[in-house]
Amino acid sequence: MTTPAPLVEHRSVIPDLQSFALRVVVPDQVVPGSAVEVRPHIGGRDVVAEVFDEGPGSDPHYLLFPGGPLHAHPSPREVRLAEATCTEGCCGALYVTIRRDGDQVIWGPWRNPDEDEVGLPEFRFDAGRYQAEVERATLDRSWEWPARTVARLLEEQLRQCTAWLERWECELGSVSAWLWEPDQINLFLFHPGRDAVKDGRPWLQFQLTLDVSGDEPAVQADELVAELTAFDPRAVADVCGGSKEFARQLGYPWPPGRRP
Repeated sequence: MTTPAPLVEHRSVIPDLQSFALRVVVPDQVVPGSAVEVRPHIGGRDVVAEVFDEGPGSDPHYLLFPGGPLHAHPSPREVRLAEATCTEGCCGALYVTIRRDGDQVIWGPWRNPDEDEVGLPEFRFDAGRYQAEVERATLDRSWEWPARTVARLLEEQLRQCTAWLERWECELGSVSAWLWEPDQINLFLFHPGRDAVKDGRPWLQFQLTLDVSGDEPAVQADELVAELTAFDPRAVADVCGGSKEFARQLGYPWPPGRRP
């Protein structure tokens, strides 16, 4: 009589779920070019620091906003977490693909255009906890200094004032606050717009420097919006990008000492 083979219990292998945290790092020692970074921590490890030392992590402006790239969806999305100080084309960057798979969020594969392989595995997180951490980090502005807060609020309002810029044939580039200039912000505009850059038509970039006081940031942002939308911003801004020939064609002087 043949003895039946013992029953073997088959269990699917479920990868360990990792803890996930997002930390915004503001450097203690500030020099021109100092950057604010988003540093993901997985299982308590600063994974970006482990595999990429050519430049800082991405700024919160690009990663932490409602509906931003760290939010996970069923469709995979590749996100840049860090870039070389000398630009990606020179010394690379660190990318990860993020997607949601049921009740889990998956980070992986990883990519650095300057390397054949990134030494990080695929990570999985509980989707609910992951989403809660992304939302927490997005809402937490405790790391901002006053000028950075004014810049953020000002940009949010100006992006809704499209008629103002359309009247002057301008497009808002960005509103920036830099650590090494703690009491001012810089507003950048494209004339006539970014499409001109892509199409090879004449274009210029303008920079407008605005002072920040100790007043409530929201009040300052409202006052600046009222001031800026009352006139043609190009009249008081400085040309900071484009070319000498483009400036001639568009009727603006090219700044002395700036390369053509």
